[in-house]
Amino acid sequence: MTHVVAENCINCKHTDCVEVCPVDCFHEGPNFLVIDPNECIDCTLCVEECPVGAIYPELDLPAGQEGFLRINAELALEWPVLTRKIPAMEDAAKWDGVPDKLPLLKR
Repeated sequence: MTHVVAENCINCKHTDCVEVCPVDCFHEGPNFLVIDPNECIDCTLCVEECPVGAIYPELDLPAGQEGFLRINAELALEWPVLTRKIPAMEDAAKWDGVPDKLPLLKR
């Protein structure tokens, strides 16, 4: 099983999760992070570290967020690995909890 970064990460991109990941499975895009499902070891450390609650076990994705499993797998192949904590996006607090952000995802 893998963990999945879901919609609430869009336009936030906190990287507390990256700092605790023992296998460097996070990849960084312009306004979103993804988890490489082939690298994730299901350790769960990232879940508690996400300040916006955007990381879920794949079997526990909220209704309507199931497509993020595919999005994570697809974009992990395209985006570079992120191995260290970096500052969140400038307006991250403003975007926390905003619904329907998928159209804002920059690939």
